[in-house]
Amino acid sequence: MARKDRRPNVLLITCDQWRGDCLSAAGHKVVRTPNADALAAEGVLFRQHFGGAAPCSPARACLYTGLYQMNNRVCRNGTPLDARHGNIALSARSLGYDPTLFGYTDVSPDPRMLAPGDPRLKSYEGVLPGFTVRQLLPEHQKPWLSWLKARGIDSSAGFPDIHRPAEEIVAATADGTVTTSPPVYSKDETPAAFLTGEFARWLGEQERYTPWFAHLSFLSPHPPFIVPEPYNSMYDPADGTAFRRAASWQAEVQNHPYLAYELGQQQRANFRPGAEGKVRDWGDDNFRRIRALYYGMISEVDAQLGRIWQAIKAADAWDDTIIVLTSDHAEMMGDHFMLGKGGFFDGSFHIPLIIRDPRRRKAAGACVDRFTEAVDIAPTLLDLLGQKSPPHLDGQSLKPFLDAEEPGNWREAAHWEFDFRSVADGDAERHFGIGPRQCNLAVIRTKQFKYVHFGGGLPPLLFDLEQDRDELTNVAADPVYLPVRLELAERLLAWRAEHLDQSLALAELTEDGVVGHVAGLPLFQS
Repeated sequence: MARKDRRPNVLLITCDQWRGDCLSAAGHKVVRTPNADALAAEGVLFRQHFGGAAPCSPARACLYTGLYQMNNRVCRNGTPLDARHGNIALSARSLGYDPTLFGYTDVSPDPRMLAPGDPRLKSYEGVLPGFTVRQLLPEHQKPWLSWLKARGIDSSAGFPDIHRPAEEIVAATADGTVTTSPPVYSKDETPAAFLTGEFARWLGEQERYTPWFAHLSFLSPHPPFIVPEPYNSMYDPADGTAFRRAASWQAEVQNHPYLAYELGQQQRANFRPGAEGKVRDWGDDNFRRIRALYYGMISEVDAQLGRIWQAIKAADAWDDTIIVLTSDHAEMMGDHFMLGKGGFFDGSFHIPLIIRDPRRRKAAGACVDRFTEAVDIAPTLLDLLGQKSPPHLDGQSLKPFLDAEEPGNWREAAHWEFDFRSVADGDAERHFGIGPRQCNLAVIRTKQFKYVHFGGGLPPLLFDLEQDRDELTNVAADPVYLPVRLELAERLLAWRAEHLDQSLALAELTEDGVVGHVAGLPLFQS
């Protein structure tokens, strides 16, 4: 039973690249996620939840700050997060928690706050300000590799080759065929299993009546796409719905110049170490094998969720712990001949969200079909912890849904942004003949339509989702749809106007001093 005389514990779990439709609780006909489903049965499943940006750093900036990309301005992996912005870790720390990280946050620090020679300036994998690091696990995964070595596993291949099938590591060869062969490590030795064990150990050290705040940040089911037994053969490549795409990639690129660019960029080696060639040419058999492995990776993470639930219950903390399970962005997984994330398709931005607050049981087991966004997480956690959300945030608290209430004036569309500039080499800018500030897009997605507006004079996109759920036919130039295009363009413009940075716009200097709200530093509070 929850103890009402103390603040609750908070566990924020993020997975990386988990599609929102890949939950059995959400009705997926193939993927099995019994532990995520068990959480949904005690909490609320938000079925129309969308990330705010991609890839990892931009997506997480939206989640951690409660600000859209237009305001947090984290555009790519490596874009620094302005130190003036608060975040959920700083906010929790101001409430007396010691926010503790297991995994990574991919937040690049503000270089203006650091000395020129600071080594933190050489990596995009910085730690979000406010977190105490218990177990960092950056992309090179060296702590996990050392752990494997201590267990007698040959981890000398390093990252990313450790994630190749065992026989490929020995032979040092690979052709274009995707296999479902397992890696050298077992199901109990995955990076997710490693982090889960570290969290469980830390949890056992906590004072029983002292509230804690932990963030478990799993890399899976992010590529490389490989998983140990039994998950590598858990799903038949023949299973699964048809891919959402045109008859060929050549037909796909006719829809928009951006698709031609993106399909030309994607390389197989980014998803399977050692593979050569472009993703678009991989072929259906390989796409299906990759999808089966991706499903297996989701089930492997789900198994670790089960271990986490058991650890919390063993610590007698289940009824005192708010749990948020989500992802940063999603995964195309063969749709439109793509893998990875970015662009404008739902496959990249529709992500899972389950929230369980043991103090709120009215809505237990409910599914919400209203549009929710990653920027809602920070204000929701603040609200659940009894704090008023700062008015300059872009997100809205989801607490009413957890209380089985219908909030007034809720959004009727989801929004997201994607910045495709390439700062290092300028490739995108040269390809499109536009400047880096113009290499961006913004999306407004209603139940019926999706409108995509591009910078730099690139043509817009409009999809009628009721007639074209696979997003294959651009009707932006169809005279019949011109009124819809105009309405959505105006709504997108109004959305941007409403949410432009409010950090100081809500304050005024008067004879009586400061009136209104100022987003303070370093605390994330009103």
